[in-house]
Amino acid sequence: MIMKSFFRVLFFIGLVVFVLSLGTASAIDLTYREMLGKNLFFDNISDPDWMSCATCHAPESGWTGPIAGINVHGAVYRGAVPTRFGNRKPPSAAYATLSPIFHFDEDEGLFIGGNFWDGRATGEDLGNPAADQARGPFLNPVEQNNPSKQAVIDQVCRAKYAGLFVSEFQMEYPGLDPCDSDNVEMAYDFVALSIATYEDSREVNQFSSKYDAYLAGEVGLTEMEAMGLELFEGKAMCSACHPSEPGPNGEPPLFTDFSYDNLGVPKNTENPFYKMDKVFIDGSPINPEGMAWIDPGLGGFLETRPDWANMSEENMGKHKVPTIRNVAKGFGESFPKAYMHNGVFKSLKEVVHFYNTRDVEDWPAPEVSQNVNIDELGDLGLTDAEEDAIVAFMKTLSDGFKVKKKNK
Repeated sequence: MIMKSFFRVLFFIGLVVFVLSLGTASAIDLTYREMLGKNLFFDNISDPDWMSCATCHAPESGWTGPIAGINVHGAVYRGAVPTRFGNRKPPSAAYATLSPIFHFDEDEGLFIGGNFWDGRATGEDLGNPAADQARGPFLNPVEQNNPSKQAVIDQVCRAKYAGLFVSEFQMEYPGLDPCDSDNVEMAYDFVALSIATYEDSREVNQFSSKYDAYLAGEVGLTEMEAMGLELFEGKAMCSACHPSEPGPNGEPPLFTDFSYDNLGVPKNTENPFYKMDKVFIDGSPINPEGMAWIDPGLGGFLETRPDWANMSEENMGKHKVPTIRNVAKGFGESFPKAYMHNGVFKSLKEVVHFYNTRDVEDWPAPEVSQNVNIDELGDLGLTDAEEDAIVAFMKTLSDGFKVKKKNK
């Protein structure tokens, strides 16, 4: 046992030296636990082993889908088994750790918090919705498709960063070996918690947008961006769900209130999930309803919970209000992204125009016609120039903005 621990220590020291030798500021700035989470996030822990968390949550595209061809069509990313698809576009992994544990707010009369579009990663198990969420894709047959928790841990224990995994695990559970099958439940949860730790790091939650620099007094907004901000907080009512003001103690705004809403979004008819009636797992179709499938959103999750099932009907069609930080971030100005839970809209202009004109122009019918929000969108009376200004403002929310220093 002593020799085994000794070699693990040597392996861990060598790993740290290797990571530090890479010379990247982000690696140096990460704690060991964050480094572990980053390794897990970018490792192809799937069956077959080509798919990682980053496959659908890439930093270059704002921690969401990075493939232009997918974004402009179905918007849902294929699983490790390439014929299998889930039902929703990947949400951003950035700022996800800041969502509170899922709960019903008695004062507001709304469900708040959790992760996934429908809130089912509540945070009740591991104390953080992002950690609860991280447990899901590894074992989901339409995502990373690992056959068991043990298969996930076996791969981690064979990885180049296995020494770091063991060392960090034993910081929490002294004397226990995460690679021992007797400890697989704890080890699997530790993997999820480590990923959430990385997602909570300043490498992911950067708060480094132009708007952050503006709030800090380091830069001004252009005339169009300033006009967009005024509309965002006023006539367009965007800030009702995407608060743009700093918190009571100066905390940077998160641009989400973590609530759920049915915006009357139409179906994305190119969603590959509709064709999953012809793709089978263990003899059953992935989506037996085919084109007739309707996404129930939050209401569908509430149906599975006896404590909240009586409120499921009034929450059908509602999806989580996402942060709009990084909403425009991608591989250049022309990079296409998909918006809404099903990726039906392909540009911020289209999103804003939908909010503005849903009830006065000829848009497709809502996927779920009940519970549609008619108070804060649908007929806002924005001009085309005002729509453009709101888009210009949202583009200031992309992380990675560099303040230009004046020459002395």
